[in-house]
Amino acid sequence: MDYSRVALFIVLAIALGFILIMNKNNIPPKLKRPMALTALVMIVLAFVLVIYSYLA
Repeated sequence: MDYSRVALFIVLAIALGFILIMNKNNIPPKLKRPMALTALVMIVLAFVLVIYSYLA
């Protein structure tokens, strides 16, 4: 497994979640739910990859 790509994905997923939280008032209502779900899936996947990297 290429851990540099995993680390980059983790940083980007957390950054996306942070940006969505900070700019929640500026996001159009039609995009709020899909963007939040996408960020949630990416953050959960990032944590799964962190756990997998410790176990592997």
